[in-house]
Amino acid sequence: MLFRSGERAHRPGHRRRGPHPERGYVQFLLLLLLNEEPKHGYQLAEDLQTRGYVREGRFKTGSLYTILNRMEEKEILTSKKEESESGRTRRVYSITEDGKLHLKQGLQYMLRRKQFLDEMEQYYRKHFPESHANGEQENA
Repeated sequence: MLFRSGERAHRPGHRRRGPHPERGYVQFLLLLLLNEEPKHGYQLAEDLQTRGYVREGRFKTGSLYTILNRMEEKEILTSKKEESESGRTRRVYSITEDGKLHLKQGLQYMLRRKQFLDEMEQYYRKHFPESHANGEQENA
């Protein structure tokens, strides 16, 4: 699947910090943003941070362009050069029909996962009501 590439196994005891996406989801998030409208790389990087999809300062712009180039090679997005208002040439990226299909499949997967997690929450609340009532949060 497209969204699994780039994911790593974590060392025992290593914990992720914050509600930020795994590395493999960056491609998915880029498709999500590009499905809204075509954007240039700087806009994409800015949107990823302002929407809270990636931690500020953690995502390198060079990495973004590497990911965008790979996505273009896979024909899930396309790009064209445009001149900005300042006269500089920049590359503007757009999602392709194949990219929309990948996005749709990714969203369907996430909805199925959310349904599963909702069912697990209901089970937890039903079978461990004392934990929930006390505001107890257990670490897995």
